[in-house]
Amino acid sequence: MHENSHPFHRLTPDFIMDAVESQGFRCDCRNLALNSYENRVYQVGIEDAKPLIAKFYRPGRWSGQQIIEEHDLTTELAGHELPVVAPWRNQAGESLFHYHNFSFALYPQQGGHAPEFDNLDNLLILGRMLGRMHRIGALRPFEHRPLLDSAGFGHESVALIRERFIPAEYRESYAALTEQLLAKIDDCFAACGPIRMIRTHGDCHSGNILWRDNAPHFVDFDDSRMAPAVQDIWMMLSGDRQRKTLQLDAVLEGYCEFYEFDPLELRLIEPLRSLRMLHYSAWLARRWDDPAFPIAFPWFNTVHYWGEHILELREQLSALNEPPLELY
Repeated sequence: MHENSHPFHRLTPDFIMDAVESQGFRCDCRNLALNSYENRVYQVGIEDAKPLIAKFYRPGRWSGQQIIEEHDLTTELAGHELPVVAPWRNQAGESLFHYHNFSFALYPQQGGHAPEFDNLDNLLILGRMLGRMHRIGALRPFEHRPLLDSAGFGHESVALIRERFIPAEYRESYAALTEQLLAKIDDCFAACGPIRMIRTHGDCHSGNILWRDNAPHFVDFDDSRMAPAVQDIWMMLSGDRQRKTLQLDAVLEGYCEFYEFDPLELRLIEPLRSLRMLHYSAWLARRWDDPAFPIAFPWFNTVHYWGEHILELREQLSALNEPPLELY
């Protein structure tokens, strides 16, 4: 696809400043593109004020109602003095704006660095914040945002890859492997029975947590969904089984000060990790017509990539057959 055929090509510096100024600000002509691929995010200088972060949503991904639900959750959390970065609202209370067929939001600039997940004291603090967030997230469901489930993240992702992307030499092995993987994931969810779904951050990796003044600040709720609480916990765990257990104990020690955790959800850690792996490949595939993606991910959709991906999925299938983590 030609670069100028993609909607994001219209986001020139002048367009970005015009959109921001449509909300009553005066830009000082300083624009800095930030690291974001699903949407486009810019730090925009404002005259006689701190810069703003302007987030332009990918057309067609979320409906206006779904974006507003994300904004309302972060505003609700911030209202309880939780360290989340909520969108700016105008005098009418609006947080989602429109400019020439683009939807966008404005955020205050938030500094910080990625947290150290190897530091158990940091994990204790993160657990406390997540417990408070989930206590509020459990008060009511999303009405428009989807569930994080095996159907959307797993089965639909595999169907897309099998139909359009997997090289011929890997097609049979990928099909057989993912069939086993999806069956195991579905069995794990079924064995857990009814799991309480709550409003979660949904994408709690280190890049979406800014550490500042000995406290975490949660940003980018763009992937917020109804999901098991453990979805916001498992990405903080790494290393061997013993290390993961120590990390999990630290997180849950803080978490349970504010919200009850169902130990049954520990059985979902590896299934959720598997779904993320499947969904990630499908996400890259769905976005391959965006000119930014072949530049940022040149290794994707090569024969080498698919060989490595199948190897990782085999290792993940083995992980699904291991006993789940347990608390000390």
